[in-house]
Amino acid sequence: MLLGVNIDHVATLRNARGELEPSVIEAAQVCIKAGANGITAHLREDRRHIVDYDVFAIKNDLKCKLNLEMAATYEMKKIALEILPYSCCIVPENRQEITTEGGLDVYSQPGKIKEYVKPLIEAGIQVSLFIDPERNQVSAAAETGAQFIELHTGAFSRAYGKSNEDIEFKKLKQAASFAHLLGLKVNAGHGLNYQNVSKMHDIDGLYELNIGHSIISRAIFTGLDCAVSEMLSLVNKN
Repeated sequence: MLLGVNIDHVATLRNARGELEPSVIEAAQVCIKAGANGITAHLREDRRHIVDYDVFAIKNDLKCKLNLEMAATYEMKKIALEILPYSCCIVPENRQEITTEGGLDVYSQPGKIKEYVKPLIEAGIQVSLFIDPERNQVSAAAETGAQFIELHTGAFSRAYGKSNEDIEFKKLKQAASFAHLLGLKVNAGHGLNYQNVSKMHDIDGLYELNIGHSIISRAIFTGLDCAVSEMLSLVNKN
């Protein structure tokens, strides 16, 4: 499996004072140097953490693989087509939420999502749909032309170590297996940390894990390079 590091909360800390530190670009550089496959950044409509300058600089100055998380809006599509990130992950967005609370409902709008992602794919961008591990969502995602899905691991992460852990984990395994049958590549992320990430090895064929909050949290105590390296060792562990 590969590791993409989400640096949103480096920007959260920077924006708390409205100044320049800590540098999002420097953080991205450290992550790549430590072995991350790419950088994930969520450009929210309200710009609560990552801002436009950040994603342009990551793509154009660092020239690393940028995975742009974004809502399915006209504004975000325009920005993506200008930046041309390596990949886009289409996520639901609610301005009142603290973090992304659930997967994109592709099942109720497959035609709309297909139309939305078509120009992104035509521009050479790898497109992923961030969905809950449900069979109907996987099936709908396969109809859109997106090359990837990213399974929302939040329910599993919250259940880890509890009585319903196996139930939530089984949903992820079954969704990944079904997605592969439909020709989709599968990523996963949300809530994964240093304790539960090893379970992802039990899901066949996962391509990449996108992890942010736990790595940035660990970096407070160990430094970002060590936090990324430690997570990489768990992701790469056979």
